[in-house]
Amino acid sequence: MKVEIDHKSGFCFGVVNAIKKAEETLDKGGMLFCLGDIVHNGMEIKRLESIGLITIDREKYFTLKNCQVLLRAHGEPPETYTYAKANNIELIDATCPVVLKLQQRVKEAFQEMEQKDGQVIIFGKKGHAEVIGLNGQTNNQSIIVEHEDDLAKINSNKPAYLFAQTTKPVDEFYELAQKIESRSTGELVVKDTICRQVANRVPRMKEFAAQHDILIFVGGKKSSNAKFLFEVCLKVNPNSHFVSSPDELDSGWFEGKKSAGICGATSTPQWLMEEVAELVKSY
Repeated sequence: MKVEIDHKSGFCFGVVNAIKKAEETLDKGGMLFCLGDIVHNGMEIKRLESIGLITIDREKYFTLKNCQVLLRAHGEPPETYTYAKANNIELIDATCPVVLKLQQRVKEAFQEMEQKDGQVIIFGKKGHAEVIGLNGQTNNQSIIVEHEDDLAKINSNKPAYLFAQTTKPVDEFYELAQKIESRSTGELVVKDTICRQVANRVPRMKEFAAQHDILIFVGGKKSSNAKFLFEVCLKVNPNSHFVSSPDELDSGWFEGKKSAGICGATSTPQWLMEEVAELVKSY
């Protein structure tokens, strides 16, 4: 059986940068905390924790003093930086440049909307780290739209800016913009802030999934990007399976198959896809 790893799968630039910064800091010795999961992949977190990274939640962060804390690619609200300054915390800031730029744009839009009695709308997943960071730029006054039901929160008479979490699907964003526009009497400024490094994986995934008899998608159970990209593969190739580690493979899946494709999310490490591929080759 031919086994192929999709060479365009795996970590995006923001995740590569965050992990590199974590490894470089840990190499120097000392303790390093990471605010939230550095990446939505349990196996990669386990690997980094084995070399000293300590994952903490926001509650724990606001009790720390005199230490080093890594900020992951998703970005953080202003209060995180304010607390660090006041408590002698050295921040290793690995916020993705795409997210940083978006935070700045949201902040500027909010300042403009305050003058016009307008609103800032963010298409994103409620409670997602990136969305928390974006909402923080507006003193937590953004309208977060995750589902169609959330549209009721928008005042259709007021001017508005619409932004998107960087990892949302492009077509869903434009569908949403159309719905808001059709209800709106106030001016709506639509800003497509979706990261194309992530969005462009969709056509590639469809193509890759169609080339193989069976597809193994490797991803973390907490990763929204993994769930979304797996659904993309499943629609093209019904013989697709989602695994988080090689232990979850079933040799029976591969009986009579001539080719197997291995791919993953923006949060899936290359080494993990390679481990899965090695086990598949042994069947």
